[in-house]
Amino acid sequence: MTDTDPPHNCPLCPRLVAFRHEARHLHPDWHNAPVPNWGDTAARLIIVGLAPGLKGANRTGRPFTGDYAGDLLYATLRKTGLAAGEYEQRPDDTLRLKGVLIANAVRCVPPENKPTTDEIKTCRPFLMATIAATRPLAYLALGRIAHDSLLVALGEKRARYAFGHGAEHQLSGGGALFDSYHCSRYNTNTGVLTTAMFEDVVGRAAAFIASDRSVERIERIWRSRRGRNGSGAPGRRRQRRPP
Repeated sequence: MTDTDPPHNCPLCPRLVAFRHEARHLHPDWHNAPVPNWGDTAARLIIVGLAPGLKGANRTGRPFTGDYAGDLLYATLRKTGLAAGEYEQRPDDTLRLKGVLIANAVRCVPPENKPTTDEIKTCRPFLMATIAATRPLAYLALGRIAHDSLLVALGEKRARYAFGHGAEHQLSGGGALFDSYHCSRYNTNTGVLTTAMFEDVVGRAAAFIASDRSVERIERIWRSRRGRNGSGAPGRRRQRRPP
């Protein structure tokens, strides 16, 4: 059974291993290793990013921590009630996620922030294991690569779910997928993504997992499948949490 996170010295992607060793030589005080999932292990929402940033998560060891993308992401999660505490761009701050887990499609920092197709595929079993262990009600994909890798991990047909900022997809397994442009400095500086745009899609995801309609949708899928084949265990059922 695949673990939800790679080992500290993961050997699976030679190019990423070489880049990691170079970073360790240049910056021995950085994390410089696969960045593990972070957040609420009983999450209703999994946020899927692309890969660690060189001077962000690769340096600090926590997803979206230490660069601008984290500034926007965590401020938005706090505003929408999905995080509490103070975000101070370091992993020992008081920030805590509420009902949210963050995972990257690729766990090691890639050169120029561009993982190859093979690297995305090689790292996907860790995302699949994360999904199996968490069984969330919804997903938020940050960017097209995260969107595509998540769909493959879920066993969905990519052609059915076109990526688009603000799109909401009903997955065949009963959950929901929300799409957003990545909250990178480049996207915000160029106007591709504004704070208001990002807050809108995160707010809709937050409202979805806080409502009964998310659980009801999944239960309808389970009932339909049991009706067709006379079996099909629904797995772990989520109870609505008090506000």
